[in-house]
Parts: sequence; C-alpha cells; structure tokens
Amino acid sequence: MKLRVVALFATLIVGVVVMALVSASIGQFPIPLADIVTSVFGGKAGDPAAEATLWNIRFPRVIMSLLVGGVLGVTGALMQGIFGNPLAEPGVVGVSLGAAVGACLTIVFQWSFLGQFTTPIFAFTFGLATTMAVYVMSRSRGKTEVVTLLLTGIAVNAVAGAAIAFLTFLGDQQAREQIVFWQLGSIAGARWPYVWTVIPLAAVGLVLAMTLARRMDLLSLGECSARHLGVNVEALRMGAIVLVALMVSAAVSFTGVIAFVGLVVPHAIRMVVGPGHRVLLPASALGGALLLVSADLGARGLITFVDLPIGMLTALVGGPLFFWLLRRTRRRAGGWA
Repeated sequence: MKLRVVALFATLIVGVVVMALVSASIGQFPIPLADIVTSVFGGKAGDPAAEATLWNIRFPRVIMSLLVGGVLGVTGALMQGIFGNPLAEPGVVGVSLGAAVGACLTIVFQWSFLGQFTTPIFAFTFGLATTMAVYVMSRSRGKTEVVTLLLTGIAVNAVAGAAIAFLTFLGDQQAREQIVFWQLGSIAGARWPYVWTVIPLAAVGLVLAMTLARRMDLLSLGECSARHLGVNVEALRMGAIVLVALMVSAAVSFTGVIAFVGLVVPHAIRMVVGPGHRVLLPASALGGALLLVSADLGARGLITFVDLPIGMLTALVGGPLFFWLLRRTRRRAGGWA
C-alpha cells in the first residue's frame, strides 16, 4: 500500500507540473517551454510579447485552475466522508447555486460599487449564506441528520435554481448571456488580484481539512462507533460543512459553477489508495488540480479562437468517467467502501 501511495503522489505531482507548463505554452500565441522555464526562474523570455502574455494572462489562469481544482477535489472528499456516500459533492449543500444567485444579481442589476470584486464578493457571500441556511434548517433538537441535511439541500437548491431562472427572465439579452456563461464556468477572467485572494483561503482550507482527517476516518466506522471513540460527530459535521462552504464559495465566486470535479476525483482516488483521509485529502487536491488544468487547456485548444466553458468540459468528461467508475467498483467490490 505504501508503494502504491508513493506512486500515486509521484504521478499526480509530475502530471500537475507537466500540464501546468503545457497549459502555459499552448494558446493562440504559442510560447516555447524553454522560454516558460526561463521566465519562471527569473529570466526573460525571448520575446517581450511572450513575457507579457505569460505573466498577465497565462500564469494567472494556470494557477487559478490549479487552485480551484484543488479546492473542489478536497471539498468533494470531505462531503463524501460526511455523508458516507460517493455521490455526495459540494453542490448538495447549496453552495454553488447560492453563489450563482449572488452573481446573477450583480449581472442583472449591473451593480459595480465594489469594482472588479463586486460579482465575486456577492457570489462568495450568497454561497456561504445558502450553505449556512441549509445547515440551520436541517437541525432538529441540536442534531443534524445526514438524510435531513441532504433533502434540505435539494430543496434549497431548487429554490436557488428558481431564483436564477427569474433573474435570467428579468435580464436583458447581454445579461442572459453572462448568466449562462457564468453557470457553465470559465477561468478566462483569472487575474492576479483574484489569484492572490484565493491562495490564502485555499491554503488555510487544505490545512484545516487535514486536521479533520483522523476524525473523518473514525466517522467512516459509523456515527455510534465514532462517538464511542471520542468524536463529537455534530461538531465535526458542522466544521466540515462550514469549511466546504468557505472554500467552494471562494473558488466558484471567481470562476462560476464547475461540475463533477468534486464528485469524480475523490471517488477515483479512493479506488486506488482506499478511504483513509490522511492520504485521500491531499491526493484529491492534486487530482482536482490536474483535472481542471487539463480541462482548461482543452477549453482553450479544442476549437481555434474559441474559449469553451470549462464546466461544460468537466461535465462531458466527468459524467461518463463517473459512470464507468461506478460500474467498475460495483463489479469488483459490490459497492463503495
């Protein structure tokens, strides 16, 4: 098992580095890999235009895709651990659609009083508030049952979807196009101020997630067993949900809704190295980063002069892949463990 874990992390790290360099290289203005490496280590690329393209457009986009992918991978693993179900993902507690409502409000009513951060701040606030509303409404007598939390999330997501539809109806043609594009997700608008905002939230979130790993492993034994072993299940569940809400709200507020990363990546990692969260969480972060930087490369390169929505690509790839993973797991082990 140790050899398998080492091989997995080595593969993921090499894959992330290689895909990041390739993603920075390929585009409407191709840049040689040698120039990219030189620029990263403090030198100057051969062409001043290449230097400007790298540092103003390519690097922010690559780093943002790595950050958002890592966040979605980790939070997906946390949600699957909390619910004890491989079909769980961050969106089930309303964070993604809640953020979309906030973004739609700024688009339809053309709010810009916070400058370029207006839409991200509203998306972050509404995503976090929606998740907290789901958690509060699902509590009964000081406890939160998993099934109640899941059903409350479905109901709140339905209301958020209706609100998005209503705002889309209110908006003009340009607003409707922006809303649709935001819901499909894109990293095309990544800029350094956005990257510097997400980096500390993602780093702190990953560290905090790792502090929950041991208790998440105990929770996988069942709530009763976890309580007997000293785990405050309610506090653990609340802390994990708040952490997921903060991380995902921060991520999707700058990129829009990106589907399937938090669903497929942890499931695939779990099939390779098992359900232990001390390995699963960092591996899911690397796997999510690798998947999203690869998807972003495809979004820019599949069709010439067209920047495809990245959420569309992750869904197109993730849906069939997840179906295959489920079939494979069921055939080999009879289910998820």
